[in-house]
Amino acid sequence: MFTGIIEERGTVTAVAPSGDGVRLTVQGPLVVSDAHQGDSIAVSGVCLTVVDQGEDWFTADVMRQSLDMSTLGALTPGSPVNLERAVATHTRLGGHIVQGHIDGTGEVLEVRPGAQWQVIRFRMPRELAPLVVDKGSITVEGVSLTVSAVSAADEADPWFEVSLIPETLQVTTLGARAVGDRVNLETDILARHVQRLLAFTAPQTPTTEGGSR
Repeated sequence: MFTGIIEERGTVTAVAPSGDGVRLTVQGPLVVSDAHQGDSIAVSGVCLTVVDQGEDWFTADVMRQSLDMSTLGALTPGSPVNLERAVATHTRLGGHIVQGHIDGTGEVLEVRPGAQWQVIRFRMPRELAPLVVDKGSITVEGVSLTVSAVSAADEADPWFEVSLIPETLQVTTLGARAVGDRVNLETDILARHVQRLLAFTAPQTPTTEGGSR
């Protein structure tokens, strides 16, 4: 489990085919400083398992499903990524509960610079729209953010906005995002559970037995 508070901006150093997936090597001195084989590290929001490591790098296998669901399939040597170690039970939960299980990808629609912040509008898949609420939490590229605006429920092309402070723009990859860029999205786990529960408690339409007379 993660919090969405990025610890370090790392750099991809190698991408090698591995079966139907890839083996990804990332440079990140901070996140490997106390890492061990089998530990979890979130790479731009995707939970990956350390399979090898050195003094300032680690390697992880990325399965085909993760490549299809996220932006990791587009990474090349030199690509910057957001890194976060799994949360320790004795630390503060600075963001929100993040699993590192990507729901899908969004697209940058608009970037509006401000005096002290930057507003970014993202297109999101229609199936995720019910899970995103104004002032709620969402994870973008592994970064825990608060939704500052959201499209109406009946809008054909759903979107949401976040307002980024200078710290977020500087220490994460979001500061370099431009219109058309794809990003990894993870909705709030609580909203996903509520949606699933409601699917089982929705009233059933009664059926007529015996046909009409």
